[in-house]
Amino acid sequence: MRVNLTGMRVRVLALLLVLSAAGCGQHTRSQSRAAAAPRPRTTPAAVPAAHCADGDLRRIGSARIAYAGSARHGAVAFRTPAGAELARFGSTNVNDYPTVFGVVGVVVRADCTPSWYRVQLPVKPNGVLGYVRAGSLQLQRVGARIVVDISDRQLTVYDHGKVTLTATVAVGSSATPTPTGRYYVNQRLIPDNTSGPFGPGAIGISAYSNVLTGWTQGGPIAIHGTDEPGSIGHAVSNGCIRLPNATLRKVFTVAFAGTPVIIKA
Repeated sequence: MRVNLTGMRVRVLALLLVLSAAGCGQHTRSQSRAAAAPRPRTTPAAVPAAHCADGDLRRIGSARIAYAGSARHGAVAFRTPAGAELARFGSTNVNDYPTVFGVVGVVVRADCTPSWYRVQLPVKPNGVLGYVRAGSLQLQRVGARIVVDISDRQLTVYDHGKVTLTATVAVGSSATPTPTGRYYVNQRLIPDNTSGPFGPGAIGISAYSNVLTGWTQGGPIAIHGTDEPGSIGHAVSNGCIRLPNATLRKVFTVAFAGTPVIIKA
């Protein structure tokens, strides 16, 4: 089938997603497909301000609203604006999901229009920030935010700063802990077998396991369902965050690409 993703036509292909090699669980292959990304709600053309100096870096986003940047034609990330190259990204990632970044800042021109965006990158090591030319990204507003408390084994969903859902989760074991930090949703995948080890869906985030360095795709972390409901509330996973399947479905409906995910100890 064909779906409209942030203004461009993209074919959603069936793909082999090795979630077992993504820090998530059993050593099996799971047939999965990419889920649709939302249309952008707005694309800020300028930073509201009385005055801007060329090259100013402004923070954007808050506890109520975040920004995601869709790279319709791919993008190049730099350490500093026009500095050393950090990484290159195609229009889609290895799982055929449209490339998206969490946008945390903007470098403006004297007329307050953006020249560069400061973005979170889905690369190792965790927490890397880079700069992407403003013309490479299409921005959209994101009202949801997810916070995971590892100690309490609790996930909380916020909508424009208000709590809309709380749930008990399973987290990484002591040998394969869930990495802490500030991340974002960078892909949404639906297994063909929705009764399997990942339940009805997997919400991929821009985090990687710090210990499963030899796994396929580098050991990316996801929030997903489970076929082991008895594991919920325990520290048993390979780093991923497990939810009861019914709860995962609810979170999946609001955790669009670019949604901030904060994981704290």
